[in-house]
Amino acid sequence: MNEIEIGVIRHYFDKIQVAAMDLTGDLAVGDTIHIKGNKSDVTCVVESMQIERDKVQKAGNGESIGTKVSGKVREHDKVFKVTA
Repeated sequence: MNEIEIGVIRHYFDKIQVAAMDLTGDLAVGDTIHIKGNKSDVTCVVESMQIERDKVQKAGNGESIGTKVSGKVREHDKVFKVTA
């Protein structure tokens, strides 16, 4: 199992468990992501994502997206895409 760094967490909305992230790589619905930081270690499947409240199926370098995550993450945590 390999991981490719594709972004960084910009903000975490605790009440709704949504992470806002700035992407440096490609991400699509159905991809598995691993969010890692000093106190964070969360792996989850991207079930949906939004850009400016519009649902999208994929996003890439330079875009900022929001997606629901399965655990608490923090600003500046790194986002990795899990590949086979």
